[in-house]
Amino acid sequence: MSESPTALPAEGGALQLAVRGMTCAACVSRVERALRKVPGVASADVNFATETASVRFGETLAPGADARAALLEAVARAGYEAHVQAADAPLADETSTCWSVWGHVTLGLLASVPLVLPMLWGDHHFWPAWLQFALATPVQFILGARFYKAGWAALKDRSGNMDQLVAVGTTAAWGLSCWVWWSHTGVAARGHDHGAMPDLYFESSAVVITLVLLGKALEARAKRQTTAAIRALQALRPDTVLRRGPQGEVFVPLAQVVVGDMLVVRPGERVPSDGVVTEGSSHVDESMLTGEPLPIARTSGERLTGGSINGEGRLLMRVSAVGGQTVLSGIIRSVVEAQAGKAPIQRVVDRVSAVFVPAVLLLALATGLGWWLWGLGIEASLVRAVAVLVIACPCALGLATPAALMAGTGAAARQGILIKDPEALETAHRIAVVAFDKTGTLTVGQPRLTHWQVIGGADLSSSQVLQVAAAMQSGSEHPLARAVVAACEQGTVGVDATEVQAVPGQGLQAVVSGGALADWSGRQWRLGSTRWMESLVPLRDRPADLMSKAAELAATGASVSWLMHGQAQAWQVLALLGFGDELKPQAAEAVAQLHALGIETVMISGDNRGAAETVGRALGIGQVLAEVLPADKAAQVRALKVDSEGRARVVAMVGDGINDAPALAAADVGMAMANPHGATDVALHAAGVTLMRGDPGLVPAAVDISRRTSAKIRQNLFWAFGYNVIGIPLAMAGGLSPMLAGAAMAFSSVSVVGNALWLSRWRAERSRPGAVQSH
Repeated sequence: MSESPTALPAEGGALQLAVRGMTCAACVSRVERALRKVPGVASADVNFATETASVRFGETLAPGADARAALLEAVARAGYEAHVQAADAPLADETSTCWSVWGHVTLGLLASVPLVLPMLWGDHHFWPAWLQFALATPVQFILGARFYKAGWAALKDRSGNMDQLVAVGTTAAWGLSCWVWWSHTGVAARGHDHGAMPDLYFESSAVVITLVLLGKALEARAKRQTTAAIRALQALRPDTVLRRGPQGEVFVPLAQVVVGDMLVVRPGERVPSDGVVTEGSSHVDESMLTGEPLPIARTSGERLTGGSINGEGRLLMRVSAVGGQTVLSGIIRSVVEAQAGKAPIQRVVDRVSAVFVPAVLLLALATGLGWWLWGLGIEASLVRAVAVLVIACPCALGLATPAALMAGTGAAARQGILIKDPEALETAHRIAVVAFDKTGTLTVGQPRLTHWQVIGGADLSSSQVLQVAAAMQSGSEHPLARAVVAACEQGTVGVDATEVQAVPGQGLQAVVSGGALADWSGRQWRLGSTRWMESLVPLRDRPADLMSKAAELAATGASVSWLMHGQAQAWQVLALLGFGDELKPQAAEAVAQLHALGIETVMISGDNRGAAETVGRALGIGQVLAEVLPADKAAQVRALKVDSEGRARVVAMVGDGINDAPALAAADVGMAMANPHGATDVALHAAGVTLMRGDPGLVPAAVDISRRTSAKIRQNLFWAFGYNVIGIPLAMAGGLSPMLAGAAMAFSSVSVVGNALWLSRWRAERSRPGAVQSH
């Protein structure tokens, strides 16, 4: 990782630090306290699992360079190392560090195993005391130096951490052994033989340090797996790109690309940055970004997202965003921020951890004094005190919540569910009501020609009528025009529209000829609204069957257009066209899945009541709120937070992340659904949860991963507290030796992280397309 060269924002900015040297939850509290004391810092959150600190600044921010230096100095005074890093900076390659830790473990085992073997044979005195001393001392003061260093730094800061427990406990065992050995040797040297050498505890000090190091190595390996999602996303960016310029096509580093550059993406290559296709067509695999399993067709004028994989075609693209402004960087930044943040339950754990180490030190002191006063020898009393110090390692407590959050957010990101806010993840498992926007969320958001009908006795077929309408609108960008052109399977070959003129607020008029329109050539055609038709065609001349169908379509919220032909003031209705929004194929099953989870569904729409209720009935939504203005949606969401009996309940709002922003903010959990029309980057900033593809099935999936993650957090905290609740009294009672206490302590941390990693196997259940496709 390298320090970001950019200065801090003028106010309200954020900065991320990589922090090295933390060993337990108590270290987290120390670093946070140190950072929060720096002038201008509004908040500081440290993640033990990712070893990062997220620092936010208030309005009275000191100059950028000075503030950075002050932060790094504060961390150094607390006894740790830190450097500034970008939110989406590549994660450090910990391979060398990993080998160093495992090397220490190997050396510790080589020294500890010979000390333990005689105990297995039932002979504590198999090795002479000097050899036990020679084996244990390097482990204690060379391999264990890290515990003394970190423990001393915490002591200077008047706080406690795990290293103090290990250092004090193992030093007591080593020192007690030396005292017994030298005392017995001195007595023997004076000619007073007191029999065989008493029991020594060199093996306890060496084995405990080795086991702690082993636990740290396993813990680091497991934590590395929890960052797999971030590493996979970071790997999507190529190092070099093929840029087209005046000198032709030249490979350049990705860092040299700027907005407006023309880049060539060859078949099989990753799209290097966000942009728009200017030449060529291909299928693009965006599964790592959106979770969408099928490649998506891309051609000229359509967007490309950096990190996706080009298929069979050669594409030329114009770059629209680079660096931290790309969608991929936004995703990485959001995942990192989510994993660096803290869920509400973690704040409770932090308060417990702040007093945990001092409390354990007092318990250990009480244990040693208590047993000594009870009549047990000083040596045995110290051994029991050492066991209390060793078993009470708070590592598992510090890892319980962040490990589960990391695994849960990583698994969700791989399925296209981007969780920006840990509090949203923890809150989502209690959702009682999900409120949906309609257009663009449950429906495709683009009109489709759902019905067209020709008057009885007309000489033109319905397909020819559609050709006429498509020819008139072939040059228009209006959504209804595009729907007609898309529905005309035969195209407009042989049919020409001339003298095309738009009539504001009414529709289009043109002269259409060609094809099978010989008898209709030279006449004017008009295609427009009901209001326009009623102004041109007398009531008596309006076909009753078409008028009846138009009323039926309007009742469902469909838009209606009329195709008319004639000359001068003699206009005749020829056909009726009805337009409706298409339901997303996964919408019905998504609603059914939410109901199966015991969650109530509501739709809040600005559309007319007929359209909204038609969609609600088709999907089985329990409550429909129609004709709601965008400004009033937030009030409707707040009203849903209280049920009919006055009880509070958790409400989620699902919208497109743009015009639904106030409602998303008003909900307990806002879910912004990205759409394929360029709003993905906007959606990234709209809510605590972003659904990276327009699939309503991701809503129940988000609830599911939230419930699973919350369950893992509770399980981890149960194990973390359980080890201490059982282990500390057992050690105080003399039921645990220091070696067994060290093994249990190491296993507790590994088990907590391992339990969290089960979340990495989670997959979102794929919705099956529903039966209802349109309305």
